[in-house]
Amino acid sequence: MKTIWMAAAAAGALGLTACASGMDGGAASSAMASGAPAAATAPTSAAGFVTEAARSDMYEIQSSQLALTKASSQAVKDFAQQMVRDHTNSTQMVMDAARSGGMTPPPPPPLDARRAGMLDQLRSASGADFDRMYLRQQLMAHQEALALHSGYAQNGDNASLRAAAGKIAPIVQQHLTHVQQMQPG
Repeated sequence: MKTIWMAAAAAGALGLTACASGMDGGAASSAMASGAPAAATAPTSAAGFVTEAARSDMYEIQSSQLALTKASSQAVKDFAQQMVRDHTNSTQMVMDAARSGGMTPPPPPPLDARRAGMLDQLRSASGADFDRMYLRQQLMAHQEALALHSGYAQNGDNASLRAAAGKIAPIVQQHLTHVQQMQPG
């Protein structure tokens, strides 16, 4: 329950941040879905970063919780367990950094429409099809998360959050490398 609340809190913070920074979730989602570089849409405002980081972590946690029950491969289930743990931790790191950086994290927003749709696709899949879809989504989600954290670590407007993003980016890079190695054929 605490994990879900933390992910929801982070996601909410991200939604409000995006609104405060003038970047709606739809614009970011459209850019990411179209293949536009995620770094080009990465927020540099503290509020925007907190909101996007929360949504990213919330998606990772929720999709990975599905994988824990639906995946057919033990390797996929093991990866999913790591994603739940690590993205719960990164949510906490961002929330702690926001507080130490003088922010009051906003309540969690819902997932954006794109990520909610991705979860719906996973819910309707099963067996090996679920595993392939989950891994494909994880690849894209980690590319986006890496661009988000790396971009904010370099260009963000809040020193505490820049430091947290700089600590999270190498972890996301490890996840990305791992999921790239797991891609079928």
